[in-house]
Amino acid sequence: MAKATITFEDINVTVTVPAGTRLIEISEKVGAGITYGCREGDCGTCMMFVTAGIENLSEPSVLEDKILREHFAGKQDRLACQAQVLGGAVTVRPA
Repeated sequence: MAKATITFEDINVTVTVPAGTRLIEISEKVGAGITYGCREGDCGTCMMFVTAGIENLSEPSVLEDKILREHFAGKQDRLACQAQVLGGAVTVRPA
């Protein structure tokens, strides 16, 4: 199975995970500062800023894209409950 690395800048922790893992799952396990409310992609509380490796994340779904636009998110912002790491390395911090 393909692996990926995720670095959480706010706590300076890097972990290796299986490809396809949602960022919120790992954030919870390592105690990063990415908060969440719903886990369904329609509240926007888990917005994170991707400082590196955005190309290694899944494309935003129609729902995620809608929520990001409603929150005036930038191009490097994603919802941790929706974004899956596909491989390579990704670096994030709370938005």
